[in-house]
Amino acid sequence: MRAVDALMECLKAEGVDVVFGLPGGANLPTYDAFYDAGIRHILVRHEAGGGHAAEGYAKATGKVGVALGTSGPGATNLVTPICDAMMDSVPVVFLTGQVRTELLGTDGFQEADTIGITMPIVKHSIMIQDPREIPRAIHEAFHIARTGRPGPVVVDIPQDLSRADIPYEPVTDVRLPGYAPTTDGNQKQIRLAAKALANARRPVLYVGGGVVSAEASTELIELAEADRLPVTCTLNGLGAFPGVHAQWLGMLGMHGTRAANYAMDEADLIVAIGARFDDRITGKLTEFAPHAKFIHIDIDPAEISKNIPAHIPIVGDAKNILPRLTAEYRALGPDAGRLEEWWRRIDGWRERHPLSFADSDGPEIKPQYAIQALYEATGGEAIVTSDVGQHQMWGAQHYHFPRPRRWINSGGLGTMGFGLPAAMGAKVGCPEETVVCISGDGSIQMNMQELATCTQNGIDIKVFILNNGYLGMVRQWQELFWDRRYSAVEKGQWPDFVKLAEAHGATGLRLSDKHTLVEDMRRAIATPGPVLVDVQVTAEENVYPMIAPGSAARDMVG
Repeated sequence: MRAVDALMECLKAEGVDVVFGLPGGANLPTYDAFYDAGIRHILVRHEAGGGHAAEGYAKATGKVGVALGTSGPGATNLVTPICDAMMDSVPVVFLTGQVRTELLGTDGFQEADTIGITMPIVKHSIMIQDPREIPRAIHEAFHIARTGRPGPVVVDIPQDLSRADIPYEPVTDVRLPGYAPTTDGNQKQIRLAAKALANARRPVLYVGGGVVSAEASTELIELAEADRLPVTCTLNGLGAFPGVHAQWLGMLGMHGTRAANYAMDEADLIVAIGARFDDRITGKLTEFAPHAKFIHIDIDPAEISKNIPAHIPIVGDAKNILPRLTAEYRALGPDAGRLEEWWRRIDGWRERHPLSFADSDGPEIKPQYAIQALYEATGGEAIVTSDVGQHQMWGAQHYHFPRPRRWINSGGLGTMGFGLPAAMGAKVGCPEETVVCISGDGSIQMNMQELATCTQNGIDIKVFILNNGYLGMVRQWQELFWDRRYSAVEKGQWPDFVKLAEAHGATGLRLSDKHTLVEDMRRAIATPGPVLVDVQVTAEENVYPMIAPGSAARDMVG
């Protein structure tokens, strides 16, 4: 059969039920194969939208997402989603077309060195050089994307090779001798970690997105409840531990709670689980958690001691390691009373420094209240995607995620324009769920064209724009650190989002009264089809609390 028909058989064998893509000259044979393949294809308006949709699908379902682009600009438009997936450990296979083999290196029409361009931002990449390689390459790509630390894999396929006839036999085994992620964790190290935890008087469990990727939320809760261990999560870890649990300190980091950051600052033992000590967490590295010893559990050995030296490193899958750590900890019979003074200190911070804001007296909508209203309108049960900026931080602070895979955003790369297409992918992957996107008037305009994709395909998402007329986070930094010299941050009130929604075939609404906001949001969520809601919020509101860049957690402001 044709190599592209074999490719379709491979996708079906991998359980692929939907792909997001855009056709062009170099991937036309692939699109011809889609005609008869029986795999759902969603035609996006821009390859970046397709890449982020595949990310949203992967984050919501835990399955591998698939995005397609043609050669040249099609592939380069996928660079941002590829890098985003790499930074946030998202399993996505990117299939790119390439010019015919005789044109490689000639600067042919729509030629770009896709492998060379993406090499620093992929988990792995494969350049097809023989059409018979395609079936095994596809299965290897999926295997690499989903195992170990998940990540993006690029498969670049020259057009002439994709349409060649090959003898096809199903690939039933994938063996990669040079690729063998460690998943079990060393039992001796786990035993040492349990002893350290049993002796700690000021412990904190510091949880990242790796716990979500490992499907280890239940195991995390069991460890935390084996004693009264305080838990804090990174931006990408939100939902790994219930946001309403008594032992939940809130998110930590630059815009985290004071209780979480102060606890990290005074801890004598920090157990990092699937987290990488990112700069948004640590602040000034030399001032980070100065009294603590560190247990670091991660499936990627390259992350351990990369930024913060680990006293007890454990390489492996959190789902395998956490139950054994819990068992070892319980077997030691630690004195629960040793934590009473620590909790008195934490509860004092919680009482003195709750997440709060000065609400308006009249109908003006404060953005923090808008998130609280959305939480009430959805009952806290929606899958929430986010763009990047102030609205993202307010969403993380004020929407209390009860379980994993309910909060989908761009963490490491901080990609504006991520939210809407990610919501599209999440809704395709979880059609029975309510999916809402929190965006800003800046971010939404970067990939808003995918609203037409949603309308065409009946993808029922609800987008809430916190519209303050600014690139809000940049404006906040200019206010705080650049003497209010507002340079190139004012967006004004353009475009008219209601009219623009209608032009895309969606429903457009504008909300400006906080007194009716919850009911108005409920009505928007109940409206059939894609809905774009322009929520007019306070123009110059800042995200607090905040660790200023280069500062320590104990020096939080706001």
